Amino acid sequence: MRQRLARLYVDTYEGDVASQSALADAMSVLEGIADEDDPVPVSLRVGSDDAGAIVVDLGTADGRAVVVTALGWNVVDRSPVLFRRSGAMGPMPTPVLDGDGLAKLHALLNMDDTTFRQLAAWLVAAWIPHIPHPVLTFKGEQGTGKSKTAEMVVNLIDPSPASKRSQPRDIKAWAAQAFNSWALCLDNISTIPPWLSDTLCKAVTGDGIVDRALYTDDDVVVLTFRRVLAMTTIDAGALAGDLAERLLMLDLQLIEEDRRRTEEELNGAFEAVRPAVLGALFDLLACVLAVLPTVRLDTMPRMADFARVLAAVDQVMDWHTLDDYLATSANVATDALEGDPFGAAVAALVDQAGTWQGTAAQLLDTLPTPLVRPPNWPKDATRAGGRLKRLAPLLRSIGITVDDTQRSPGKQRHRLYVLSRAEAAASDPGQAPLWPEVAPIGQGRTPPDQP
Repeated sequence: MRQRLARLYVDTYEGDVASQSALADAMSVLEGIADEDDPVPVSLRVGSDDAGAIVVDLGTADGRAVVVTALGWNVVDRSPVLFRRSGAMGPMPTPVLDGDGLAKLHALLNMDDTTFRQLAAWLVAAWIPHIPHPVLTFKGEQGTGKSKTAEMVVNLIDPSPASKRSQPRDIKAWAAQAFNSWALCLDNISTIPPWLSDTLCKAVTGDGIVDRALYTDDDVVVLTFRRVLAMTTIDAGALAGDLAERLLMLDLQLIEEDRRRTEEELNGAFEAVRPAVLGALFDLLACVLAVLPTVRLDTMPRMADFARVLAAVDQVMDWHTLDDYLATSANVATDALEGDPFGAAVAALVDQAGTWQGTAAQLLDTLPTPLVRPPNWPKDATRAGGRLKRLAPLLRSIGITVDDTQRSPGKQRHRLYVLSRAEAAASDPGQAPLWPEVAPIGQGRTPPDQP
């Protein structure tokens, strides 16, 4: 703001330069004027206006933006919404109309049709700001081009001089990165500690971090964000259940030696096709916005909003990305459960017993304790109950239900856990509805006819 005021002063008064004290006085006056009004929300790279149009900041010096509606997209000279920019942002090229943009992108990536279509749907969803987006995870052995693929994908959504980042050392370092980028990629993740797993989950659904404001003793600054995340890994180890449910895992194929390209060749090819790819993705986004209000799913998975976008893409393109995503998610959940010794032991117990009932302490006594106890193996009944609660979604994905609504008889009233196969649980009487039947919002009930 100070720089723009100084430039405006020079242009207005034919080369005269405003003094530092004059600029400070002007800033104070502007801050006082701003204090009289409520704050106006500002977006980072992607926003939406009051009519529901999606606006993407091109990041160029002239302030141009792309406005996407159900009727199509166009480049405007002035954005209808306010954006902020950070040093981690780079400019996007102007998109162009080219009906072959998706095919040109696919030609740069070593993935089959099924995987690429899921990626294309994820790219479209990444520009819808008000929904959670699963963490795009590129998995494969060395030589599959994970890092380069992730770099190109992130630079399509939110170009940055540092599109790939190292694993953050703590929450504060993560907050600084996430607050200043709409999309970012954590590269070469080998293990995911519990704090980072929880942090990634919160960044997907929406996170807020409160910290002390600089140069103050009693004021705070609040950083709120929901981000589009990507990750590359060979094997991330045992994933927490809540993070496993928020992943879109894409396996990359090994690149044959005769098909490898140099970094310079790939960068040149990507820059050449990027305007056409952006135009094709914006075209697909406009079509998705047109059909999305009518999309209804028979069942709602964990990432329900993203699943609706996939269903809209399938309707427009005649693909099957939703079915592929659900199948991949089930495999990821199963792999995560197999990587958790306690969860695997619980699953084995149910396979052997059919149905098991008891307290958390009894569960610990029943399960065979490993010769070398893993660090995350519960040490007492309280921790065992908590671990069982966290594992419930993963267990449910392989057909095992966890019911903790019952209590033991007597004075102590310990919580009872009933572990059973879903088929057995389905024969039990259904529970009462959680919500009463009411008229939709804005629609009153029709009064009965009067005699």
